[in-house]
Amino acid sequence: MGTRRGAAAVTTQNGRVREAVTAARRVVVKIGSSSLTTPSGGLAAERVDALVDTLGALAADGREVVLVSSGAIAAGLAPLGLSRRPRDLATQQAAASVGQGQLIGRYAASFARHGLTVGQVLLTVDDVTRRAHYRNAYRTLRKLLDLRAVPIVNENDTVATEEIRFGDNDRLAALVAALVHADLLVLLSDVDALWTGDPARPESTRIAEVRGEEDLAGVVIGGAGRSGVGTGGMVTKVEAARIATGFGIPVVLTAAPLAGAALAGEPVGTFFHPRRQRPAARLFWLAHATSPRGRLHLDPGAVAAVVGRRKSLLPAGITAVDGAFTAGDPVDLVDAQGAPVARGLVNYDAVELPGLLGRSTSELAAALGPAYEREVVHRDDLVLL
Repeated sequence: MGTRRGAAAVTTQNGRVREAVTAARRVVVKIGSSSLTTPSGGLAAERVDALVDTLGALAADGREVVLVSSGAIAAGLAPLGLSRRPRDLATQQAAASVGQGQLIGRYAASFARHGLTVGQVLLTVDDVTRRAHYRNAYRTLRKLLDLRAVPIVNENDTVATEEIRFGDNDRLAALVAALVHADLLVLLSDVDALWTGDPARPESTRIAEVRGEEDLAGVVIGGAGRSGVGTGGMVTKVEAARIATGFGIPVVLTAAPLAGAALAGEPVGTFFHPRRQRPAARLFWLAHATSPRGRLHLDPGAVAAVVGRRKSLLPAGITAVDGAFTAGDPVDLVDAQGAPVARGLVNYDAVELPGLLGRSTSELAAALGPAYEREVVHRDDLVLL
């Protein structure tokens, strides 16, 4: 799928620019593998430089920029003599190990032309879900911005497992935007906007704005593109837009060659309007960034307490435990039918819980000691689903 309109063809819409874009002072930009590399693998230097020129101008205007960049695995293909993206995890990780160095080195050289220093930040899901890791990730990104450096974020593909198989950097970009409390998220790919169908078909039309789910009704959203070097697609970009707008961050989705026009506020691509109220940051993360490591089955009274009265979960209300998790892991709280009603960070290892079920905290404290007079999931570490 290719672009259908160039930047010069869409300078303004009714003489207006997107004020939410031009007013944004902290901007997260995500670019996909296919926009940075050749189909056979390896970085396309002119594409990297074009993107950096746009972001360099943004930084020169006093705006803070965080770049979430895919491309590590794709960049490692050519140096390793691989003709296509590997399917097995070990080779993917090897390609990421080689390609990440190529990627950050190219960015460092390109941003240096604008007098800017870059900082590499490699994240995994734990870095944005566990409290200590979350705070460390925020402090690192915040300090880089304070020092007027450009953080370049990527998933840590050399050690990731589930992330490579099922994840993508669109979701990571949305989570990073929420982490740094960005004013704008820009998703760049090889397609110029969200369309009602395949852009190559004449009956398809560009969706200029999305204000809510009703604007997506009947839209046929495609998967990964034809380049074969990326893992995402329009599905992941729309989901990333949902996550970011749910945190109150506006989103622009467009093609990489239109990045300058998009950041200038011109009505290119698709603009996703944010929700008016931002949720608590950690609860937002718990709902959108985590994958449950297990399940706690609740009796009806516990469901009513957790969901209806927003209480902490105590051992007395749990009937069964599934999974192999440790204290601090995210777990789903499910009702009698097995439907998730909440997600929280558990305070016990899975092997500890079976002996505690159905017992009050005071009983446990008397029998086992004061360390057991605590919630299984505290209400501050719990989000309703």
